[in-house]
Order: sequence, then C-alpha cells, then structure tokens
Amino acid sequence: MKSLRKSRCLLMLLGWVLCSWLLGTARSAEPASPSVTVALEETDELLANPGMGWQTFHRTRDADKSLPDWIPSTVHYARWGWGVLEPEQGKIDYAFLDGVLEQTRRAGQQLAFRVMCCSTSPGRPYHPAWLKDVGGAVLAADYSNQQGLLIPDLDDPFTLELHLDFIKRLGARYDGHSDIDHLDLGTVGWWGEWHMSSSKSAKMPSADNCKKIIDAYHAAFTKTPLLMLIGGRECLTYAARRGAGWRADCLGDMGGFSKTWCHMCDAYPSLVREAGVDNLWKTAPVAWETCWDMRRWVQEGWSLRFIFNYALALHGSYLNNKSAPLPEGESVRPEVERFLRRLGYRLVLRELTHPRTLRAGEPAVLGMKWQNVGSAPCYRPYRVAYRLANTTGYQAVLVGGTTVEKWMPGSVETFTDAFFEQPADLPPGPMVEVSDRLNVPADTPAGRYSLAVGVVGRDNDRPVVRLAIKGRDKDGWYPLGEITVLNQGPQP
Repeated sequence: MKSLRKSRCLLMLLGWVLCSWLLGTARSAEPASPSVTVALEETDELLANPGMGWQTFHRTRDADKSLPDWIPSTVHYARWGWGVLEPEQGKIDYAFLDGVLEQTRRAGQQLAFRVMCCSTSPGRPYHPAWLKDVGGAVLAADYSNQQGLLIPDLDDPFTLELHLDFIKRLGARYDGHSDIDHLDLGTVGWWGEWHMSSSKSAKMPSADNCKKIIDAYHAAFTKTPLLMLIGGRECLTYAARRGAGWRADCLGDMGGFSKTWCHMCDAYPSLVREAGVDNLWKTAPVAWETCWDMRRWVQEGWSLRFIFNYALALHGSYLNNKSAPLPEGESVRPEVERFLRRLGYRLVLRELTHPRTLRAGEPAVLGMKWQNVGSAPCYRPYRVAYRLANTTGYQAVLVGGTTVEKWMPGSVETFTDAFFEQPADLPPGPMVEVSDRLNVPADTPAGRYSLAVGVVGRDNDRPVVRLAIKGRDKDGWYPLGEITVLNQGPQP
C-alpha cells in the first residue's frame, strides 16, 4: 500500500515537473517585444542654443571681459547710428558690417543690431553728417536739461525718402544672412526706442510716416526676424500685426527714475495690455535689456528673483546686461543660473519608443514625449532627426516630419496683485506626444546600428540645438541604444 502511494506521488511530481518545463519552453518561445522604450535623463546644464539666451553688448563673447566662463552666449548685440552705417550718401559701409559679422561668427555667435537716428549726446548725432548738405531736414531739439541736440526730421518727405532707401538697401544685402539673429525695428525716437520722452520741442513723426518706416523694415527683411521697441503703443501694435516681436530696454527698474512710477510696475503692464501684445510671445520673441545693469538692482536692494521671474513670466528669450560685470554677492550666481536655465526654449526628450528592427526600404514609426521647460518657444522650425551608425563607418541621418517651433512653455497669470507681490515660478510646458515616420534607405547595409537623436537645422542635417538631457556626444547627437537593420537585397 505504501509502495503504491509512493508511486502515485512520484508520478504526480514528475507530471508537475513536465508541465513546468513545457510551460517554460512555451514562454521562452514567445517573441520579444517588437519595440524598445528609452527613458532619457534631464540635465540642469546651462545650454548655448541659437536664438535665445544671454547677449553680449558691442563685443563678442571671446572679447567680453565681464562674461563669466559659466555663462553661454550665442548672440552679440549692438546698435549704431545711421551715420555709422552710411557715412557717404548712397554707400552703406558694408566692409564695417561684414567685419563685425565675421568677428561674431568666429566667436560662435550671431549678430543682432539696431539702427538709431536721434541721439541725446551733445555733438554726437546719430544721423549722417552729409544729410543736411544734400538737402535733408535737421532739427534742434531738447532732452531733459540739454539743448541744441540735432535730430533728423523724418516728417520731411526728402529726409524720410533717404532713410527708407537706406533700409531697403540694408535688407537687400543682409536679409536672411546666416550670421544675423534678428534686427531691432529701430530708427524712430531717442536711441531708436520709438519715443521722444523728456523733450519739450521734439515730437514723434506722424502716424503715417511711422507706418511707412515699419513697412519699409518688413519689406526689406522678410527672412530675418524683427523686434519692435515697446515704447510706442500704436506703433508696437502695428508692427506686431505684421509679425514683429518686441524688446524692452529697462528690465529691473523698480523705482530708480521715480518714487511713484517705474517701468516694471507701471510702464510695461500698461504698454503690453494696451498694445494688445499679451500673447505675441507665442509667435515672435521677446527681448529684455537691463535698466542700468544688474549691479544697480543689488545696490537698490531689489529682488533678483522678482525681476527674473517677471522676465520669464512675460516669456522672454533674450537678456542683455550691456556686458557689465555681475553684482557681487553669494546669491547672485545661483539666481542668474536659475534664470538662464529657463530663459528661452529648453527642450527635454522624456522618452522615445523605437522598433527593435528596421527593414531597409520600408517606413518605421517612432513615438516620443517632449517637453519645453523654458520660457518661450523656439520660433525656428528646426527638425528632429535620427542617426544610424555602425562600426564599419556607415552613417545615415534620417529626418522625420517633426519640427520643434510649436512646443510651448508653461505660463502664469501676469499683472495681478499676487504677481506684483512676487511673480510665480514658471511651470514647465505641457507634454507633447509625437509620432514620427521615417523612411529607411533601401541601400542601408544589414547589421547592428547605434541609434541617436538630435535637432538639426532647417536646411542641413547637423545638430544645432542642445537638448536638456544627458549623453550628448561630440557631434551633438544623443545616443539611445542599438537597433537592427534587415536588408534582403533586390527581389526578382
């Protein structure tokens, strides 16, 4: 009896072992998942990217002694009088401007600039010395307590014609130039800021003539972005409707000009709302320039966090501190770094799903999750691309149909009582789920490849944007892992 019981137990055990083996074999025979999902790690590195960030002022980054080595800069900003750029009638000084562009390019930057006509410096007018000699109209104006400042009369038809022709020729030479980031839509008002404040005698040109100047810039520069100075409401509205962004030259003024009025609490809220440019940042950039420079902010005891959060909340892309030294203090660098980590666009690839295997000559679909954790869109239709590379030196760059300019940052409500107490930290933008379709060339050799992702230019396959993820290689690509390419060769 015991022997029979043992036999039954042994048979049951053997049956269990056999079932377990068969089940395990069946599971091991199941095909591996046809796709791989790669999670990327975000970085807090300060990124040097085109069309955004810290601007040097009238000097390139390699010549800017006030620029710390930890601050990246891709834009060199300058402004010149009309007379500097056209020292002889009808002859723009191309050699001068080309030389500046060459220096800027060698420094790894692009140039942004403004042309000015009305100077507040006695004896140093911005208009050309030849203007009056050829019959142009020049007026004497006052500014603050200064008298006898010479400015061109842009309501005079001949003077206006000369200046509009200058703008036309400037655009004919430089519109779309690869070394130019953007132009200020300048010319009118003190320093080209579209206002004649603190003057009893000087007036702005007529509304019609202001529109003619704005139209001239837009006609001359159809490829190069334009930024309008925030000074004049009607002119700002008109330029914005034509596609210009805006620039404000007194970020940080919390009462340095007047105890009852300041740019941050009075001027900018009024100008932005009344000009109707609250949402202009979605399609065109916003640029800031510091009032005085940051040292004055610290001397006055104004909060860096307040000023920087304000600039981010209005979706700035650029900051120009006039190449002045940074203020002293232990908290300055952390606050500047925190600000620059958000200023402009900052693109994070959270994850990417790709097939384990690609077939040469057939399309493949990749899924991605992207997020813009900066303060502004990119504005440029840079393209997401993928690089296949094997160990024998073969390399292919596949450009999909995904561009980055529509990926928005987060937003906060501005110009409320709570905002003026302390602007809130800008939240990251929404997650953007992307499905990209690739066409693998039919002549791609079979084998194992490394797969990498990057954001390339509009008309080339070189990475131009640093992503806010770790792992960037020396060529600007971000490796993701390995992938197999199958190629059966030509079929009969």
